[in-house]
Amino acid sequence: MRLKKKLITIILTFGLLFTMAGCGGNSGSGENGTENVTAVTAGEKVELTILAAASLTDVCNELKEMYEKSHTGVTLTFSYSGSGALQTQIEEGAPADIFISAAEKQMNALKEKNLMKEDTVGNLLENKVVLIVPSDSKTGLTSFEDVKKEDVKLVGLGEIGSVPAGQYAKTVFTSLGIWEDVEKKANFGTDVRTVLGWVESSAVDCGVVYATDAYTTDQVKIVAEAPEGSCDKVIYPAGVVAASKNGDSAKAFLDYLRSDEAMQVFEKYGFVKAAE
Repeated sequence: MRLKKKLITIILTFGLLFTMAGCGGNSGSGENGTENVTAVTAGEKVELTILAAASLTDVCNELKEMYEKSHTGVTLTFSYSGSGALQTQIEEGAPADIFISAAEKQMNALKEKNLMKEDTVGNLLENKVVLIVPSDSKTGLTSFEDVKKEDVKLVGLGEIGSVPAGQYAKTVFTSLGIWEDVEKKANFGTDVRTVLGWVESSAVDCGVVYATDAYTTDQVKIVAEAPEGSCDKVIYPAGVVAASKNGDSAKAFLDYLRSDEAMQVFEKYGFVKAAE
C-alpha cells in the first residue's frame, strides 16, 4: 500500500510539472515578439497616446473612462488640438499611437509620408459646420450670408492653415462670395474650442464651429448650418501612427472606437458614423 501511494504521488507530481511547462511555452506574441495581438496579458501595463481633434474632447474623455474600466492594463492619454498642429507633431516625431483628425487633408498628408499604418486608416465619424452666436445675441443673424452685415464686428474662426473648422468656414464664405468681407472681421483661434469659448463669452459676435461643439453648452445657439454643397463633408478619419511602439494595443482600441458601443456614445454627442 505504501509503495502504491508513493507511486501515485510521483505520477501526480510529474503531471503537474508537465502542465506548467506546457502553459509557459504557449505565451502569445505580436509582430515583434513582444505583445499579444488581441489583448493585454494579465499584469501587463500599456499606455496609449492618442492625438485627437479638439472637437472630440468631451466624447473621448467619456470613452477613455469606459475603455480603461474594462481594460485595466491600458492607460489612455489624449492630447487635443487643431488637426494641423497634431499633424505637425507627428511629422516632428512626437510620441503617438493613434491620430484622429477632423479632416481628411491632414491624414492624407501623413499617409503620403508613410507616417501612418495605412491599413488601419479609415473614416470614423461625420460632423456638420454651423454658425453660432451667444445665447443672448441681439444681432439677428439667421444665415452665413448675414455675417457680412455691418453690425457684425468680430467673427471667430479657426486658423485657416491648421484648423479644419477654419478651412471649412473659408470654403463656405468663399462659395457665398463674401470671404473678403468676413476675413476683415475674423479673429483666428488655434482650435475650434477656442472659437467656442469666444462666442460663449461674447468676445466675438458669432463664430463657425462644428455642431457637436455647440451641443456642449447652453451659452451659444446655432443659427444656421453650412448651406448644402458649400463645403466638403466633415469627415473624421482615424488610424494608428506608423512609429507607434504599441501597434497591437493601438489597433485594438481603434477597433473599439468603431464598435457599436462606442458609436452610441459618439452619437450621444451629435456625431454620425461615417460611411464606409
